[in-house]
Amino acid sequence: MLFSELRNKEVIDIKDCRKLGKIQDLEFDPRTGCIQKFYVPCGSKFGFFFAPEPDYVLDFREICQIGPDIILVDAR
Repeated sequence: MLFSELRNKEVIDIKDCRKLGKIQDLEFDPRTGCIQKFYVPCGSKFGFFFAPEPDYVLDFREICQIGPDIILVDAR
């Protein structure tokens, strides 16, 4: 799967069915090439100006399932 395909999917927390947003960036281990974390921005694109909130940082192990349109996560 390409990163361009991942970033178009909605990320949803399975605990409360809350939409977290869409994947903006990822972090991988340069030694192994494995994905370690996903970054999902909070709020609107102007949220940083009006109400600064940190991004969601999701560990790869928190992903429960990747479907055709959504990514289900168990965010801690």
